Amino acid sequence: MEVTGKIKVVGAEQQISASFRKRELVVTTDEQYPQSIMIEFVQDKVDLLNNYTVGEDVKVSINLGGREW
Repeated sequence: MEVTGKIKVVGAEQQISASFRKRELVVTTDEQYPQSIMIEFVQDKVDLLNNYTVGEDVKVSINLGGREW
């Protein structure tokens, strides 16, 4: 799945444990009714956000993950 829009927030890196880290990105879509979508980057993907800034246009390819509940 792809999300296209403008970066609203680039979160700080969070060190959850000694072996797990994450970082959040919020993208506001370019649709008739814009949505703010939070995307979570984990482990080695965290470093991909270093070159992006708020207000920049992006296209992010994501894998959706969820739980039964």
